[in-house]
Amino acid sequence: MNAVETSSHIHRDAEGRAWIDDTNIKVIEVVLDHIAYGWSADEIHLQHPHLSLAQILAALSFYFDHLQEFDHLIALSLERADALAVAGHDSPGRRRLRTLGKLR
Repeated sequence: MNAVETSSHIHRDAEGRAWIDDTNIKVIEVVLDHIAYGWSADEIHLQHPHLSLAQILAALSFYFDHLQEFDHLIALSLERADALAVAGHDSPGRRRLRTLGKLR
């Protein structure tokens, strides 16, 4: 029997972020496509043809193997986005637009 070499297609950088090998795509980006749009691996491949189906499946597999970690990161990201939205609600730019009558 011959040995079969496999590749995980995923690596972590020095900060611990998971990346798809040979790309500039983070695993979380593929995961968010799956969660936000409900896309299957095939649909993600149609939307991102530069990624192989194997890379996409590896990213999703990595996500499911590290579900709590990724769900925590996503929750933190949503909290930051909400905080920025609140902070930007009364920004100088928005106040200026309101005085010009272009924004409510």
